[in-house]
Amino acid sequence: MTAAAAAIGYAGMTHLGLNSAVAAAERGFAVVGFDPDASRIAPLSRGEPTVIEPGLPELMAKNRTRLRFTSEASALASCEVVYISPDVPTDDTGTSDLAPLRALIAAVEPVMRPGAAMVVLSQVPPGFTRGLARAESRRFYQVETLIFGRAVERALHPERFIVGCADPARPLPPAFAAFLASFGCPILPMRYESAELCKISINFFLVASISAANSLAELSERIGADWSEIMPALRLDKRIGPHAYIAPGLGIAGGNLERDLATFVRMGGETGTDVGVVLAWQANSRHRRYWALRRLHETVLSRRTDPLIGVLGLAYKEDTHSTKNSPSLALIAELKPFRLRAFDPAVKVQPGWHPALAQAEDALDACRGADAVIIMTPWRPFSALAPAAIAEAMAGRVVIDPFGVLDGKAAAAAGLEHHRLGAPGG
Repeated sequence: MTAAAAAIGYAGMTHLGLNSAVAAAERGFAVVGFDPDASRIAPLSRGEPTVIEPGLPELMAKNRTRLRFTSEASALASCEVVYISPDVPTDDTGTSDLAPLRALIAAVEPVMRPGAAMVVLSQVPPGFTRGLARAESRRFYQVETLIFGRAVERALHPERFIVGCADPARPLPPAFAAFLASFGCPILPMRYESAELCKISINFFLVASISAANSLAELSERIGADWSEIMPALRLDKRIGPHAYIAPGLGIAGGNLERDLATFVRMGGETGTDVGVVLAWQANSRHRRYWALRRLHETVLSRRTDPLIGVLGLAYKEDTHSTKNSPSLALIAELKPFRLRAFDPAVKVQPGWHPALAQAEDALDACRGADAVIIMTPWRPFSALAPAAIAEAMAGRVVIDPFGVLDGKAAAAAGLEHHRLGAPGG
């Protein structure tokens, strides 16, 4: 088998592994997708995605002849490069559970070719990759670039590959190098610990931007400024840039950013590194998470004894079914004395979330009879809702729309009291 024709293996068919595997197939490689969970493999073998991502079903169908999904680890013996790619779960404090990852590596290592490259793609703390048993010349770490809701795009068109190596000056194995080169982006080799810390570093700068934007957006609300008017000026500043994370939000969610903050706090405590700025970011995130709850108290809960609240959106962000650290679920947990009706295009209401939480048939049904409607996830279909139709369905007039899904002028024309992040009166 030539380097150009080398088969690529992915162990772990959760969000990260599946999207990465499909992207490799789109690049023309034969791909083996392994997961020890046969119930996860069965739908994939039928061509049915097990996660929600725009473009994923179409790409799986297009590359079906290049994709082989299996629950037999021995199938990876045909691969010159094997990525270890399961999602790493975190608890409520952002601490990673690495036991399943280590168990997967233990299952994969014995069946790999002696000369094949093992590449850890899952996010791990500094020091993890160097501690593995595989020969250093065949052991690597690669920084993942997964963004929920944009996973296919990010896997197909990476900005760069950051590769952790035992010796960054040594050439990568030919099959691994050829695979990375097929994506046509810069390849940055560095020592294991540098690559592992590089992922945390990227997320730190994102968190810093998010925290600054949230603080300034809150001040805008209180002094009569409008943060949406300020953002274009920041994007035109070359020191900040057009792609900066400066849109205000409801704190940090999804798990990955929280994981890196928790990892730094832990390692900082062990090494005597100052962690004060990270503790401040975590506190800011907790404060912002309950912005919608504070607005709801001010506008409805302080005035009505038994309101009905409509909730649009349960996922932590649009275009995904993930609810990890979802601000919507955090809000719902704080509203247990009240009646709720919720709808999300990708997430169904689960028993145990709330004693009086009903599943709505659609977005407009969630608004029907509501004293207030809160749009907690900025799904594109929600922006297609006519404010006049929402006003007609509601009993009250308060719409709390953190991300500005609805057009503010149209909402005002419909008689709605519209609240969004960073806006006066919001």
